[in-house]
Amino acid sequence: MRSTESSTHEGFTAEERAAMKDHAQELKTAARRGSRADKAAEAERDVLAKIAEMQDSDRIMAERVHAVITANAPALAPKLWYGMPAYALDGKVVCFFQSAEKFKARYATLGFSDQAKLDEGTMWAAGFALTEVTAEVEARIGALVRQAVS
Repeated sequence: MRSTESSTHEGFTAEERAAMKDHAQELKTAARRGSRADKAAEAERDVLAKIAEMQDSDRIMAERVHAVITANAPALAPKLWYGMPAYALDGKVVCFFQSAEKFKARYATLGFSDQAKLDEGTMWAAGFALTEVTAEVEARIGALVRQAVS
C-alpha cells in the first residue's frame, strides 16, 4: 500500500500521554493501599485534591459536579481516572469529569461510560459539554447519575 501525506499518524498528543501516565500512577497508588475502607477514603481525597488543583472555572464546576454526583448516587465511589475525577460502581467507571484546561478544550465535559444505564432507544448521549453548572444543570446531572446506576 502506498503511503500518502494525508494518512500520516502523529501519535498521541502531549495531553493524552500525560493522562496515560496519570492513569498508570493511579493504578500503582491504588495497589499499595491497605483495606477497602482506606482505599475508598484515599481515592476520595485524591479526587478532591485533583479538583482543588484545577483552574477556577473548571474547579468550580468540578466541585459542583462532585457534590451532585455524591448526593444523588451514593453507590458511586469517587476515584481518579486518567488524572480526572471519576465515579465508579464495583470498580468500573460509570461517569467522569474532564476539565477544559487539561485537554485545552473549549468546554469541560461530563462523560458516561458504557457501564451507565442511559440507554434510550437506539441512540443516546454519553457526554455533555459544561460551561457552567447552574441549578438546572445540577438537576439534569442528578437525574442522569440516578438513571446511570438504576
